[in-house]
Amino acid sequence: MEIFHQEALLLAVLFLAIAGADPEANLLQDGCSDVKSTNVTLFQQNLNTTLKSLLQAVASSGFATNESVTGTDPVYGLAQCRQDKNSSDCVACITVAEKQIRNCSNVSGGRTIYDGCFLRYESSNFYTQSTADGNEQICGDETVSNGSNSFSATAQSLISDLCIVTPKTGDLFAAQSRKDASNTTIYGLAWCLKSVGEEGCKECLTVAQTNIANCFPRSEGRAVDVGCSLRYATYSFYSANATTDLAQYVSSGSKVSSRVWIIIVVVGTVIVIAILISLFLFRRRLLTYFRRPPERQVNTETATELRGPVDFDYKALRKATNNFAPENKIGEGGFGQVYKGTLKNGKVIAGKKLTLNQSARAIAEFESEVKLVSNIHHRNLVRLLGCCKQGPERLLIYEYMSKSSLDRILFGESEKTLTWQERFNIILGTARGLAYLHEDFHVCIIHRDIKSSNILLDETLQAKIADFGLARLLPGSRSHLTTRTAGTLGYTAPEYAIHGQLTEKADTYSFGVVVLELITGRKSIDLKQPPEMEYLLEWLWKRYESGNILSVVDKRMEKEEVYNEEEILKVLKLALLCIQASVVDRPSMSQVVAMLVSGTDVDYRKPLQPAFVGVGNRIRGEHYSSVSGSSQSNATITESLNAR
Repeated sequence: MEIFHQEALLLAVLFLAIAGADPEANLLQDGCSDVKSTNVTLFQQNLNTTLKSLLQAVASSGFATNESVTGTDPVYGLAQCRQDKNSSDCVACITVAEKQIRNCSNVSGGRTIYDGCFLRYESSNFYTQSTADGNEQICGDETVSNGSNSFSATAQSLISDLCIVTPKTGDLFAAQSRKDASNTTIYGLAWCLKSVGEEGCKECLTVAQTNIANCFPRSEGRAVDVGCSLRYATYSFYSANATTDLAQYVSSGSKVSSRVWIIIVVVGTVIVIAILISLFLFRRRLLTYFRRPPERQVNTETATELRGPVDFDYKALRKATNNFAPENKIGEGGFGQVYKGTLKNGKVIAGKKLTLNQSARAIAEFESEVKLVSNIHHRNLVRLLGCCKQGPERLLIYEYMSKSSLDRILFGESEKTLTWQERFNIILGTARGLAYLHEDFHVCIIHRDIKSSNILLDETLQAKIADFGLARLLPGSRSHLTTRTAGTLGYTAPEYAIHGQLTEKADTYSFGVVVLELITGRKSIDLKQPPEMEYLLEWLWKRYESGNILSVVDKRMEKEEVYNEEEILKVLKLALLCIQASVVDRPSMSQVVAMLVSGTDVDYRKPLQPAFVGVGNRIRGEHYSSVSGSSQSNATITESLNAR
């Protein structure tokens, strides 16, 4: 091992001299595992083999992974240089990093992160991990004095664009500069490990963007995590030829726009040529139009895998649900009744009946929306497999969730008691699903009825949001929000319930209520409680103001061996921010995800008194939805609030 150290040091000096440039071997973060290796000799052999292979391989491509898995102490290693670094600077930086990481003596893991490179080893595969505890910001000492507001706004805009663009580039790297109002040039750069992929890069930079915001208006700042690095400064710290054209990604969303432009030119040329035989083409198009095959039907009796929006056969669904027998009914809500069914191929589905207007226009709108919603795929959203347009009702067919809904486990007679980790995973999964609907799908979809009964759980207790897009699937007279609202009292944001004002923040409010239910084990409004029992938000707010907020935690969790009070306190404060009366005071769902993933404390924003406090007894048990009509319910809410 001593010989290996001497060779590494010699290489470092040699490459630094040859490069004649700064390899940016500026140490930003290092850390060692607290777990010792079991066989020190074997572990050191595996570590030496892995690090030596990484140092040799990284010179050619700037990125390398290697595993030495001999015996009981395997070593997995990863080395990557910043994508704008040349080979000599890359090897010089990794060589310095290799010397630093060996300070982690005989432990199962260690990492070193520099401005120009990243080196890590662990006893298990970590290549796709994008973020972890210990993510942090590193701010410069100097503060921009002249035009600090303009500087902060410009820096924030540049960082935001870099975080959007970087995951979309092929090499997960982007760099650009921008001038503020006082003509100060701000340089920014973002890069991710190639092993985390586009989704991992996006998740890591979301956390990093939240962290680096704490550095404004300092003249320099960095955010560091296990999967990415983010940096800005008032001086150039990357090569001029490394800059990225952000406009093609930010203004038009992706590289596709330039490709579309090329396609338009090619298609235009083809059209000009096609004019010479237009009569022939026109005749063929007419024949094709009038000889179109009938509407596609899928044999749901024998299909093994359903893909995209499928037209289900009504007779097959009747057979699968035993003619929609009462014993197969698994749920009922404002939008319709839900039945469990088993197709002939053994696939279990959930069918929801909807009663719709049978006019041609209503049917056409319904089919268009089904096509849209069935293309929404996310691990935290219940998948819409297709629909059935035959029979007396319209039917929506969903994947079946074996663990039913959250409210049945949380408030029902289930013997299952959710641990804090299970509750936290449900909270995070629900937040990710809503963030996707609000910001990541190409059409913004607001759920409007987030509640514990609309959060379903699969076999592993992964949360999946149900009934998203149902408001869009209903005819226009039922989904216009200026006169009618959809939702369940106790979960609905005040500005939406009273005035019909709908934004994504209405879902944020409902999400906050569900989080409080998960932590306290109490329903937002419970008809079984005595009349003098306080409304959940009122009860919780009084304990928050008295400094006794942890007393609201569900007593059933005390049986757990591990009980993280600090983490629960952070999530409680985040939930209180979500249910703020003012829309602008609530975080977006992407910000909620970032706070949950990074473990960021929310003390910097003090929650104010939430909405609906003091009216719990007046509104207990009221329910309204867009299906049953809500004019009377809205009047009831307004009357209750005016009586305060």
